[in-house]
Amino acid sequence: MRPVSHVVGRGLPLPRADVDTDQIIPSSYLKRVDSSGYGEALFAAWRRDPGFVMNDPRYRGATILVAGANFGCGSSREHAVWALRDAGFKAVVSSRFADIFRQNCVRNGVVPVALQTRDLERLLRAVAEEPRVSISIDVAARTLLAPGLEATFELEDHARRQLVEGLDEIGLTLAHAAAIEGHERSRAAWLPRVSGAA
Repeated sequence: MRPVSHVVGRGLPLPRADVDTDQIIPSSYLKRVDSSGYGEALFAAWRRDPGFVMNDPRYRGATILVAGANFGCGSSREHAVWALRDAGFKAVVSSRFADIFRQNCVRNGVVPVALQTRDLERLLRAVAEEPRVSISIDVAARTLLAPGLEATFELEDHARRQLVEGLDEIGLTLAHAAAIEGHERSRAAWLPRVSGAA
């Protein structure tokens, strides 16, 4: 996973609450065996509507999804985050995320930004009124800046570390490799060992 310390880009407004993972990517698209190639299926049902915001050329190239409350609810499919990432989104802003969706964002390098409701509403209005509005997210400082808005957001310390240092679960474990190896060396020879450890 690549480190993510800052995200700067334009926003795509999606002021819908309770968007679930089946709406983000319908289950009929979950036939691939890898984590790439899902971008074209993002919001597939809604994109059939010519008036859907992703079909508006003014928002082409947006990298920050600004959504309504409770984004990513429903089933725990990681494919929803893969689809967002493949479609070019580096961050998702909402007032609340489903827990598993938020965790999937972090482990895939997509920044989940949970703003206070009033701040989210201001950002949604700003992006809807002016598609060229630039949004800046500082992951380490846990701040979001946009014209007329300076907001902080909560992000657990371990999630912030994973994003800023680009660590997935394996990377987090390998950060303790010396301690693991030391522990294995100190164990009695007859006890089970981690394969490859001294």
